Amino acid sequence: MDSDRDPSLGEPSEAEPEFDFVRAGILFYGTMAVVAVLWRVGLYRESIFFASPEAEAAGVVSLGWNCLLGAAAGGSVIGVSYLFTKLTSWGDELARAMGEALGSLSIPDAILLAFASGLAEEMLFRGALQPRIGLVLASLIFGAIHFVPRRAFYPWTVFAIVVGFFFGALFEWTGNLIAPVLAHTLVNAVNLPLLLKEYRTPQS
Repeated sequence: MDSDRDPSLGEPSEAEPEFDFVRAGILFYGTMAVVAVLWRVGLYRESIFFASPEAEAAGVVSLGWNCLLGAAAGGSVIGVSYLFTKLTSWGDELARAMGEALGSLSIPDAILLAFASGLAEEMLFRGALQPRIGLVLASLIFGAIHFVPRRAFYPWTVFAIVVGFFFGALFEWTGNLIAPVLAHTLVNAVNLPLLLKEYRTPQS
């Protein structure tokens, strides 16, 4: 009976639900992809897949060649980032800060977010923005969204700008999104699990 309840126990309370980082990430990147399509296709009536109307008119896309370029580009970025992490103090500090920020994220969830971010970010910054505002500005904005107001993360912003130029040049050279999307996805799909395995802060 209620009258027998120990007053010291108080009223039962429901546990607060945990913030679903993965679901929020998928929603965020899904929204980013929709904005990209609305910008390039809806406003300008151009294919988001191609770098220019001329590239679209040519209509020749070598899947194998573009995949090879994307894999090579992604592998080079992974290699450089790994060397920075192992050979510089600021790289090590950044990796530890990112591992701490990733918290309890599982490796399968990290790979899922890698695919979502690689596709959506390339659709927006390369596929939608770059043909309209140019390589330089699109790359700077790409770096700006990777800005975190904490000293350990400053190199991440600079690295994102450089990688943005690299992926943007790849987009213009190939004339389509295949190589930059594959490169970006590969970088995230390898680096995020590595950060989780080597630098994640144990959860208490």
